[in-house]
Amino acid sequence: MKTELALYQALISINVPEQKANAVIEALEADMFSRLATKSDITALRADLTADLKTEISQLEVKLTMRMGVMLSAAVGVLIAAMKFLH
Repeated sequence: MKTELALYQALISINVPEQKANAVIEALEADMFSRLATKSDITALRADLTADLKTEISQLEVKLTMRMGVMLSAAVGVLIAAMKFLH
């Protein structure tokens, strides 16, 4: 509210008509409420991103575990084949 009053007084002091000063204030308020994020918007976004990040990390852990298992199995298979080939 302080900002709107200060802007209104500044516009009036430079001889802007009262109707136009009010229009500027209303346009500014409309933009501020429709385009700017509030603390609750940011908190909700942070919660969503945290949940999404946790989900992605758990999916990557599963993929990594599977790949490590496949690589370990392949390494053991190569080792057994090499041992049979040498004997």
